[in-house]
Amino acid sequence: MTRPMQETMDMARRAVTHFVNRTTDQAASTYALDVSAYTDPARYRHEVEKIFREKPLALVLSIEIAEPNSYRATEVCGTPVIVTRDGDGVAHAFLNACRHRGAPVCANGRGQARQFSCPYHAWVYDTKGALISMYGGKTFGEVDVATLGLRELPCVEKAGLVWVCLTPGKTFDIDDWLGDFAYELETLDLANWHLHTQREIEGPGWKVCWDGYLEAYHHNTLHAETVGKYTVGNLMLHDTYGPHQRLVFGRKSLLQIARKPEDDWGDPSEHIRLIHSVFPNTSISGVVGDHCLVSQVFPGPTPETTITRQSIMTARVPETDAEKAATEAFSQMTLKAVRDEDYNMGFQIQKTLSSKANEAFVFGRNEPALQHYHTQVARFAAD
Repeated sequence: MTRPMQETMDMARRAVTHFVNRTTDQAASTYALDVSAYTDPARYRHEVEKIFREKPLALVLSIEIAEPNSYRATEVCGTPVIVTRDGDGVAHAFLNACRHRGAPVCANGRGQARQFSCPYHAWVYDTKGALISMYGGKTFGEVDVATLGLRELPCVEKAGLVWVCLTPGKTFDIDDWLGDFAYELETLDLANWHLHTQREIEGPGWKVCWDGYLEAYHHNTLHAETVGKYTVGNLMLHDTYGPHQRLVFGRKSLLQIARKPEDDWGDPSEHIRLIHSVFPNTSISGVVGDHCLVSQVFPGPTPETTITRQSIMTARVPETDAEKAATEAFSQMTLKAVRDEDYNMGFQIQKTLSSKANEAFVFGRNEPALQHYHTQVARFAAD
């Protein structure tokens, strides 16, 4: 699905107005959040349980398992998961644990497989999770094979993403969960991009880490040599869709088009940068010259740890030397901006959390996405 040009023009028009007036979208007031929201272990465990284990997660890109009989195995919040695409093209999710004695049936990573054989006792499962053979089955004894398939997790594929709930038996309605945000995601056409590379980055705690994805207030200072070269600091459009958010940053080219009539603006998408923030942990951003960055932030075992999976995507397979160089340059810029700038700062912030320097963090009116996110965390943790 392609977004109508008029919608993109409306966003560019809003961005130009802010640029000219040196303004930004704002929340109604400032917002204070007790620092214990970042540090309290009991609160952390409760929030991870209520939000990351009980709500749908955008766990895998459809293009990660693009072909029939493909899979992605990973660990999320301590839960081993396999996401498969069966021979009929349907996505499934299972706990990566043999139903005999609990051994993982495949190693973490991506690949092609028609079946998974447990390395412990050679119980074999297909990509639909069914137990299809047992080594020494005649001597094992009577069991109901139909009840010993891999434990299935709630799973649905929509808008180029495979959504999974980590709690077996917990159902969800993806249309209800996404609401109007489904349209926003579908305009990205994620299922038809090319996955160039993926990497995992160790980061600071979940909220320290995620806060950096939700504002442009720091772009001129922290990112002066990376994304700050291209975006206007402290300028952001903010639209919410239930717990999800769309952020729009202005690009430096707003300076040129602000002096021209709208008919001379050209493609309005060249002057803004859209970030789709999928609650609670997926950011789809960085669309620059047919490149896209998808960041998935997964809480670690403690409030101070995370793993971020970065997926670098291109609109098509890079073929020429120039295309390959541009893709590698984008990949390295995003790595530097996130790992060396955002996360490096996050680790420094994390060291001050226990110092009593701050009893609360104050989010400004110019940080509406941060305010919205933490409000939604509190809402779902209270369910």
